[in-house]
Formats: sequence, C-alpha cells, structure tokens
Amino acid sequence: MKTLVWFHVVVLAAAFAAGQTSSKPKAAAQKVTKTGGPSEIQQLRDALTAQQEQMEQQRQQMEQLKSQLQQLLDATQQANAAAQKGQSSADQAQSTAAQAQQSAAEAQRLADQASANAVEAKTALSLVNNKSQDEAKKISALSDALGRFRFSGDVRLRGESIFQGASGLADRNRARIRARFGFESKLNEDFSAGVFIATGSLGDLTSANESLTNFFNRKTIGLDRAFITYQPVAHNWLQVTGGKFAYTWSRTSLTFDPDINPEGFSEKLSWNMNEGILKNFSLGGVQLLYSEMSAGTDSYSLGAHASAKLQYGPWTATPQFFAMKWNNPSAILQASAFAAQATKATDSGGKTIFLPGEGPGCASGSAGSTKLPSSAPCALASNGMTNAVYTDPATGLPKFLSGFFYTDYILNNEIKTGREDLPLNVLLEFQQNLDAASHPLDTNGKVIPDLGSQGKGYMVDVSLGQTKNKNDLQFGYGFWRQEQDAILATFSESEQRASTNIVEHRIYALWKLRSNTIASFNWWRGRTLNTGLENNAALIQGAIKTAGQEEPYLNRYQFDLIYSF
Repeated sequence: MKTLVWFHVVVLAAAFAAGQTSSKPKAAAQKVTKTGGPSEIQQLRDALTAQQEQMEQQRQQMEQLKSQLQQLLDATQQANAAAQKGQSSADQAQSTAAQAQQSAAEAQRLADQASANAVEAKTALSLVNNKSQDEAKKISALSDALGRFRFSGDVRLRGESIFQGASGLADRNRARIRARFGFESKLNEDFSAGVFIATGSLGDLTSANESLTNFFNRKTIGLDRAFITYQPVAHNWLQVTGGKFAYTWSRTSLTFDPDINPEGFSEKLSWNMNEGILKNFSLGGVQLLYSEMSAGTDSYSLGAHASAKLQYGPWTATPQFFAMKWNNPSAILQASAFAAQATKATDSGGKTIFLPGEGPGCASGSAGSTKLPSSAPCALASNGMTNAVYTDPATGLPKFLSGFFYTDYILNNEIKTGREDLPLNVLLEFQQNLDAASHPLDTNGKVIPDLGSQGKGYMVDVSLGQTKNKNDLQFGYGFWRQEQDAILATFSESEQRASTNIVEHRIYALWKLRSNTIASFNWWRGRTLNTGLENNAALIQGAIKTAGQEEPYLNRYQFDLIYSF
C-alpha cells in the first residue's frame, strides 16, 4: 500500500516539472524584442496572454494534484489505522475463537449431559404418564361413582317459648336444633336408593329436635330413612318403594306429623297428560309395618290413595283421597321400654326408678278408671295419649275404645294473582275415622250416651306467597279442629296443643333470605276441644282443675333459621 502511494507522488512531481519546462516566456520576450514591430508586439501580448492562461491552467492542475495527493495521504493514514485496528481485531478474534472453542467443548459436554438427562426424564415422564393415566382412571371411576349420588340435608336452629298464663303453669323457654343429612343414589337405570340420618330422641318418633340442654352432652343421631325404589325407565309411570321412606301419599299435619318416616312398602302409578284440564292422575297403595311380635299378633296398616291435578287458567286444583286401616293398634299401648325410651318409672312399691335412655318415656293417661302404666310395657305417644282407652277385662291390658280406619279428603288450590311471587294457596281437608266408637268416655271411664262419635277432623289453611326464590315471602293462617279419636294420638303433629281433642290456630310467616336459607315464624295457639272426655290434656297436665272447664289457650312461639344444602 505504501509503495503504491509513493509511486503516485513521483508521477505527479514529474508531470509538474514537465509543465514548468515547456513554459518559455523569457525566450519569446527576447524574440519580440529583437523584431521590435507593432504587430510583433501584439503577437507578444497575445503570447503572454496565452502563456498566462496556460499558467493558470497549470496552477489549477497543481491544485488538483495537491488535493489528490492530500486525499492519498489521508487515505494512507486511514488505511494504516484500519490495518492496525484490523490487526487488533484479528488478535481479539483469535482470542475469542479460542474461548469459543472452549465454550463449544463445554457446551458439547453439557449437551451430552442434557441428552442423558433427557433420556432419564423421558423415562420418568413415561412412568409419570402411566401413573397419571392410572390415577385419571381411578379419579374418573370415583367421579362416575360419586356422580350417582345426590347429597342433601338441612340444619334448623329454633328459639321457642310456650305460655299458658291463665292456667297457672310455668312458662317455658328453650333453644332447639335439628340436623339432617343423607344421600340418594341411582343404582342403575331402574333402581335408586337413599340413606338419611337425623338428630332427635330415639323414643320420640314425631320430632327430630334436640334441646340445647343436658350439660353440653352429645346429641342423639339415628337412621331417619333408608329405602330402595324401583321405577323402570320403560314404565316410568310405576314406582315401588320399600324400607323406611318419606311419605309417598299426600297428607297434612291433621293426620301425620311431618317428621315421621313410615316403614314398609309403597306402590304408586302415575300418568301425566299434556292436553286438557287434567294434567296428572295417580293411584297407589301402602303397607306399613309398625310392630312385629315374636309371639303374638303383628301390627300393620294397609292404605290406598288417589289424586289428580287439574289446571284451568290461573287455577290449579289437586284433589286427593286417602284411606288407611290400622290393624291391632292396641300394641301401641304396650310398647317396650326401648320403644318408649323411658327415663323413669315406678316399681311395684311405688318408688321412682330411673332407666337408661332418653325420650318422652311412657305416656300418661288412664284406661277407664285405671291409670296407664308409668313403666314399660306402656303407652307410646310423644305428645300425650289422648285417645279413649279402657282396660280389657279378659287380659287386664289397656285397649283403644275405637278402631282406626282413616278416610281423608284434601283439596289443595293454587290461584295465580298476577304476581308470580304471590300465589294464593287454599287448602281444605276433611278427615274421618270410620271405626270410631259411637260414644266417648268421660273422665271416669264411663260412656257418655248423649255425645256422639269423636272421629272427625277439619282443616283450612290459607297462605299468600311462596318460598322459591331469594327474598320471597309467604304469610299464612291455618285452623283445625280434631276430635278425640279422629286419628291415633301416637302419630299426630307434635307442635299442636295436644295429640287429639284440640282446636288449633296457626299463624306463620316465612322469608327466603338466600337461595338456601329461610327465616320463619310460627305462632301455634290451641286448647283442648272437650275437657269432659277421658285423657284430655288440659286435665292431665293440670291446666284446669275441673272436668268440663274450658282450657285457656296455650301459645307456642317459634323462631326458626333453616339452612339447606
């Protein structure tokens, strides 16, 4: 590079010297001087002018050559600097290449290790995948199994106050709790089953409540329901249930307490209609087993029911009929200590003794002129034995004066009012015991000939509203009048004044706070219907002093908070 630059410098210098040599103004001037004529002077001037122009051109060329020379020198310096920088970069590149070679070797080593790790990870991942698939199969199988179950339950917290001021009896205030939980499962396309548990004294079949008392002891939980239902897909109008189950027929508190779950078998035929006023028609039968004896006559009941659903414009009516015959009901008056869950009794010497267990114990009352036993075998009735009872002279055991053959007519009406959340509901019911005795017994166990059969019950319930959606409200009033032997006292509504022989009013309100929470208020106001009859609650409990005296109303106030899931 340097040789080429100097070559250009020499060439430019030679060209400059040649230009200087070819310019001879002095000789031309000398020649003009020798000739000395005007024309020659002119020529000399022209020659000088030309010479000056030529010199100007040469000067410009020199400037150009000088500029080119400077450019060559600058280029040479830049080339030298670039060469030095390039040499430095080459050295650095060589060093970097050496480092890169080392890094490449390390990278190769790491790559080999990563490859080995990848193989190991692939093996482990394969094992994990296989295990995950097995776990997924197990989870899927468990999900399928659990998917066949539907869990449900509720918890109810209650504050309750009972007042009967004019009777002289002490007021009562208590807090109570009820808890229920269970599941239903679809065993296959045709069969389903359910198991439910609930709190409540084992000897109190009409209530699942537990009072908050007994020094913080644990509360009793028992089997509330357990059943299997057969409803074939090919004939879904047929339903057969066996076990301990919820009511399969329509009823109200006039005949059965809502906390009772009967035991036995039930069959139901139901057909839905899509056209016309008639929307559904159902028929059914029940066989209930309530006392099996190892030696003696078993007790059971046989029933049949029919119902329909009629819809015409805003009015929906559901007429229902139910009939049930109770066989050997007097076994209720000789219940065992386990069945009665007696907590105390009286021995042969009149001394009070305490027995294990909890519950209402033996029901008080009389069998004619003889008191009902206070130790087992004894009468079972959680809310008191109020039916007419006498002592069988042949056996010396108490027996019911009446037989029990229920007939029950219910007409439930729902009328739309223009507001979806405020339907009007009107329920009418008439119930009669066809086997009731022709005449009742007085407080001494004597027949009252001028008083007819005590086997009828009447009920009216009117409400406005519903409890389907959040913030729904429902207000209602119910009235029923139930004669002494209209039903068996053992299975009656536990919240009313007494088991039978009562006049009862009920005012209630419900507010659905959330989709699964309801707050409710109930005011039960009742009294004994006829205090001149045997086993009337007013006289037995001391609310009145003389038979035939009208009993003051007993008021029961209940505040409930119910959470369902």
